Amino acid sequence: MSRLFYTTLAVVPADVRDQVGLGYLFARAADTIADTDLIDRPRRLDFLGQLKAQFVSDRISWSQIHEIQRAVGPLQQDSSERVLLERLEDCFRLYLDCSPEDRRRVQRLMTTLTQGMEMDLSCFPGQSVEDLTALKTVDDLDQYTYYVAGCVGEFWTDLMCAHRTSLASWDVRHMSDVGIRFGKGLQLTNIVKDIAHDLQKGRCYIPESMLDDVGLTPRDLLDQRNLPRFRPVLSRLVRMATEHLDQGWMYTMAIPRREMRLRLSCMWPILSAGESLKLVLQSPELLNPAVKVKIPRSRVYQILALTTFTGACGYVGTAYWGRLRKQIA
Repeated sequence: MSRLFYTTLAVVPADVRDQVGLGYLFARAADTIADTDLIDRPRRLDFLGQLKAQFVSDRISWSQIHEIQRAVGPLQQDSSERVLLERLEDCFRLYLDCSPEDRRRVQRLMTTLTQGMEMDLSCFPGQSVEDLTALKTVDDLDQYTYYVAGCVGEFWTDLMCAHRTSLASWDVRHMSDVGIRFGKGLQLTNIVKDIAHDLQKGRCYIPESMLDDVGLTPRDLLDQRNLPRFRPVLSRLVRMATEHLDQGWMYTMAIPRREMRLRLSCMWPILSAGESLKLVLQSPELLNPAVKVKIPRSRVYQILALTTFTGACGYVGTAYWGRLRKQIA
């Protein structure tokens, strides 16, 4: 998804690219803090709280940022994450250069996103299959997908409506609600695609209430032989994701065609998610942690080429999405 994100960011209109990129960098920094297993869970929650506190008001506590950098940065094995934390102070200086209105948008985004990361650390007490824990209800899953992705659709809509005059006729509140569903659909796609890998980390995002309906427990999903029994739940989750993505497609088609860059930046993740959901349903080894469900790079390039060379044409894109819908419905 990172490669697709960078490609998408490159096509976003220039007057909103910095704000989108900055929001992404802050989100990555928060995610890195939450995922640094060498730091105990209470301290990670504390560092997340310190990061979130920077977005509660316009005053930045540079000492808290430096503390996060010193404690978390050197522990990163991934060089890009280590560099990001080393440059976290620079990110905040760029943030302070944004207009007050754009700072408010980033503030709302980050105070919400970090709630999802705090929910991860609070709901899932361990980090291996020995401590496997699941979300309890479908409502919990819906809340989680809002925290970690739905709010991005909200941020995106508010930002684009403020800066792109072609969207002046949009009802911001209504389209923000649609954007929330767009984000939830992308996150649900990630959840069903990464089930086996999340289980190995002690995290089952499949609600216990859904598993109860087919006589399964979270631990049963560790056995690949239970995939046939799990398929009714999987189909329901894929249907939920697809219905959210349908709203995302409506959102995309509401963007005027002259805003080709904006259209493309929405088309690409939806069509990629559809291809991923198709693979999820077809995979005989979805519960095997040694197998990663991932669309081939050639298919990603096909999506980019088809939509770009046709100028983000709604007819072409909708035909592609409609064909995918028939394969995953």
